[in-house]
Formats: sequence, structure tokens, C-alpha cells
Amino acid sequence: MTNANTFSLSLEQVWAKYQQALKAFLYSKVSQPDDVDDLLQEILLKTYQNLETVKDSDSIKAWLFQLANRTIIDFYRKRARDQRDSSIDAEELWFAELDQNTEFKQQLAQCIEPFIQALPEKNASLLLAVDIEGQSQKELALSQNKSYSTIKSQVQRSREELKKLFEECCHLSLDKNGSVIDCDLKPDRSCDSC
Repeated sequence: MTNANTFSLSLEQVWAKYQQALKAFLYSKVSQPDDVDDLLQEILLKTYQNLETVKDSDSIKAWLFQLANRTIIDFYRKRARDQRDSSIDAEELWFAELDQNTEFKQQLAQCIEPFIQALPEKNASLLLAVDIEGQSQKELALSQNKSYSTIKSQVQRSREELKKLFEECCHLSLDKNGSVIDCDLKPDRSCDSC
């Protein structure tokens, strides 16, 4: 008997579906195009070597982005070791924070998409494009022939609506910057999103 959620996509299918989102994600974390290309190739190789370990098609996207996160972290760590003269910007050391909450962020990422789908169509499509697929707000503004400030405002309002949906189901713990650091289901929750 075969489980309906058993992962059955080929490497080519997975790469065709997620390559552009991964590349956009890499560009958001790494400034040099050559480095982005190298990292993308490294992620492709790791995907080829480990794709059979993914047993559930619903988790492939989270798995790929966790793989991308680890690859970027390794890239910056190697760079830091190679350049002991402290010429790396403090901003480039963002990966130190990632290590602490990677598991939580992966769990939260799996929960986000159903909440986004529960939003009105316009809000959902904005958040899927920007926060899930990694499209920049400027690119989105150009493709929709709208001003950047309009898209930025619409994305912000959509994120506020998403936060309200989360708060109906869950208690969110935030850090000093307003980033989610923990999430607990409310005992009397009345949602079906997670």
C-alpha cells in the first residue's frame, strides 16, 4: 500500500518548480552574482544527492529552503575563515542568528501557506509571490504596473491580516525586532488552518 503523500517528483520537476524562488532567495542573502550561481549549483548537487530522503511532497519546499539556508551559512563561515582579517561586514554574519531558530522557522514555514490561502485572493497572491516565491516587491510592482509604494503598502496590510489569522489560532512570541521566535497553539483555538 502506497502513502498518498509519498514524494514522487523527479529532480528535474523539483528544480523546474523551485529554481527561480531559490535564486531570488540567494540574491536576498548574497550580493555577488557569481557567488549566487555557485551556491545555486551547490544546492542543485545537494538536491540530487539527497532528494530521495524527502518522503513527503508537502515538505519539499521547506526542505529545499532549509538546504539553501545551510548552504549560505556554510558559504559565509568558509568566507569568514578564509578572511580572518575581519573584512567581512557584520551584516554578512546574519547566519549566526539563523542557527538558533532554524528548526522552529522550518516548522512555522510549513504552517504559513494554509494561512496565506485563507486570506482574500488579492492578499494571498501578494504574499505568495513575495514571501513564499521570493519575488521582490519592486519586480511585482513592475509586473502589475503599479507603484512600488503601493505594492509595499499592500504587502504590509496583507502581512497584518496574516498575523491576525495566526493570532486567532496561536500565541506568538516575538523578539525585540518583532520577529517570531516561538508559537504555541491556543487551547481554545477555533481555526482549521494548521
